[in-house]
Amino acid sequence: MVQKGKICNWFIMVVLVGVGGACGQDAQKKLNQSTQSMRTCADDQALTRTEQEKIRQQIHADDKARQIEEIFRQKVRSGLNGNVLVAQKGIVLYKHCFGLGHFERSQRDTLVDDSKFQLASLSKTFTAVGTLKLIQAGKLSFEDTIQKFYPDFPYHGITVRELLSHRSGLPNYQYAFDDSMKVNFYKREKPYPSNATIMHWFATVKPTPQKYNIPGRGFSYSNTNYMVLASIIEKVSGQSYESFIHRNIFEPLGMHQTFVATTKNDSINHHRTAGYQWNRRIPKDYYDDVVGDKGIYSTTGDLFRWYRALNGDCLLPKKMLAEAFVPRSFERKSAKNYGYGFRMMLNETNQPEYIYHSGWWKGYNTMFWFSPKDEYVIIILGNRYNTTVYRVKELIDILHGNSSDQSAETDAEVEI
Repeated sequence: MVQKGKICNWFIMVVLVGVGGACGQDAQKKLNQSTQSMRTCADDQALTRTEQEKIRQQIHADDKARQIEEIFRQKVRSGLNGNVLVAQKGIVLYKHCFGLGHFERSQRDTLVDDSKFQLASLSKTFTAVGTLKLIQAGKLSFEDTIQKFYPDFPYHGITVRELLSHRSGLPNYQYAFDDSMKVNFYKREKPYPSNATIMHWFATVKPTPQKYNIPGRGFSYSNTNYMVLASIIEKVSGQSYESFIHRNIFEPLGMHQTFVATTKNDSINHHRTAGYQWNRRIPKDYYDDVVGDKGIYSTTGDLFRWYRALNGDCLLPKKMLAEAFVPRSFERKSAKNYGYGFRMMLNETNQPEYIYHSGWWKGYNTMFWFSPKDEYVIIILGNRYNTTVYRVKELIDILHGNSSDQSAETDAEVEI
């Protein structure tokens, strides 16, 4: 059934976060001010019923909702199992839950609005913004190298800027080490590796140069970049990655259903889904506790809040947040590009027409796609592997009123 559009009423809690006394009071003040600025995303943005109805008529909301529903029904027939939300100009055009959070007979449960999905690489958007918040606060610099925080890291000359834009040349940690490093896993012993474990492995094993490229030479997507950024966040803030992101992003924005996988807060297990390949549940992965590149669980409703924050004065000064949406890789001609934690589709002047990030991790598929110009967002979270999650062209055509000539190539790149 088509859901009536409504805008989220945002009750924003302001949290003053301590991030280590060694960095100085001025920098701390900047970070607190940045967090306080999230007040601008509060309830005063809610539209009145009259305003909502006016916008609904302007964008032909009911007609679009009917078409969007049919597209998702087709996706369900093709195997989609998950939650979806599509909104334009602050109006939720369509949201629905399709399928189950768990497929085992003893745990069969229908998906609900608060069902939590592993975001996979969509988690990188939060790591990027967390990094930018520390830069804005003066606690971190784009030109800082990894060695400033991890002196024993074996590869030199890699800056925070290059980590953010996937231009470090670092090998993917998931494939950089031989199985001798995983001895505890094969013995079925805990703990599973953390970010600190992986950073230690790099310092002691030093993966072969053949798996390493010169920093800044070109774009090479690697989960290691965002694992390292999360580790730097921990060093700079004096907090765990989970604590920093929760206190500086989730809590101030009212994203109360969003957690990092490593949290000890048992609320993460309320309506938490499991990932599946077909109907086979995928067990806990060896690298599930490594975060920053993945590891955040969220809901479609909380991601709508995230979209609103990214398009308002909620997170950072506009000039700083705009850095995330600047394309930074032109080695090969393509309409697709990458900024700081966000992918984008470029127009003829090499400006972002669409901004997005997709993800895949152990049965989970995610898509977060928005248009700054036309003010819409598409959020699709799936927990049973299905590539229709990444196919958004038909939805984009509908949101453009079936008149867009910009969506000829809009299937997202899939990276874990």
